[in-house]
Amino acid sequence: MAILNITPDSFFDGGIFYTDRLRIDRVLKYAESCLSAGSSILDVGGESSRPGASAISVTEELERVIPVIEALRARFDAVISVDSSTPEVMLESAAAGAKIINDIRSLQQHGALEAALETGLPVCLMHMQGTPETMQKKPIYTDVVSEVLSWLILRVDACLKAGFTTNQLALDPGFGFGKTLEHNVTLFRGLVRFVQTGYPILVGVSRKTMIGEITGRPIEQRTTGSAMAAAIAASYGAAILRVHDVAETRDAVMMIQTLTQGMQ
Repeated sequence: MAILNITPDSFFDGGIFYTDRLRIDRVLKYAESCLSAGSSILDVGGESSRPGASAISVTEELERVIPVIEALRARFDAVISVDSSTPEVMLESAAAGAKIINDIRSLQQHGALEAALETGLPVCLMHMQGTPETMQKKPIYTDVVSEVLSWLILRVDACLKAGFTTNQLALDPGFGFGKTLEHNVTLFRGLVRFVQTGYPILVGVSRKTMIGEITGRPIEQRTTGSAMAAAIAASYGAAILRVHDVAETRDAVMMIQTLTQGMQ
C-alpha cells in the first residue's frame, strides 16, 4: 500500500502534492512509479495524522481527496483506498472509485460507522490512544499487546453488530499512534497475536519516529530501517504494508521470503 498524503503538513512528504494548490500531475507521476515498483494499493489521505496535527474542515478534506481519487481511477487499474475518518469523505470517495476505507479512528466519529456500511466497502480499523493532537503525551498501557488487541476486537464486534461481514474488516495495531518506543517494539514482537485473529493485518511503520529512535536516523534517511521493519512484519503474517518506499520494501520482503523459506 503506497502512501499518497495530499496535505501540506505531512511529517514526511507534506507539500509534494499539495502546497497552495493540488498538484494532480505530481500525484499521477508518483502513483505510476509506485505501481511500477510493486504497489497494488494507493492510499489517499487529505488530513495529516502526525503527532500534534490539527483537524481540517470536511470541505477542505473533500477538495484534497476527491479529485485525486477520480484522477487515479481514470488513469490506473489499481485499488484505491481512502485514509479518512469523515463520513462525507467516505461516501464521496466510494462514489469516486475508492475500494477500501482506511480509518485511523476505527469508525468512531459520529456517522462514520453508518457511512462506511452504506458504501459496502471493506474497512481497516486502527488503534489509537487519544487523538493526533494528544496521542504522544505520555501514553500509558499495562499490557500493550493485550490492550490494543482487545480494543480492536471491540471495534470489530461493533462493526459486525452494525451489519458488516467478517471479510470486510482488517486490523491495524496503530504503530506510533499513542505509543512510546517501548510500546511499539513490544507491539511489533506480539504481531503474531493479531495475525491469529484471522483478520488481515495492516502494518504502517514507514519513516516513523520509532524507526528514527532505533536507528538514530532523521526522517529522510529511514528507508532501510522502514523496509526491514515492513519485511519482518510480512514474515510475521502481516497482509498489507503501508509504505512510502515501495521498491525498497518490495526488495526487502522478497529477500526475507526467499532466504528464510523452509527454515526451522
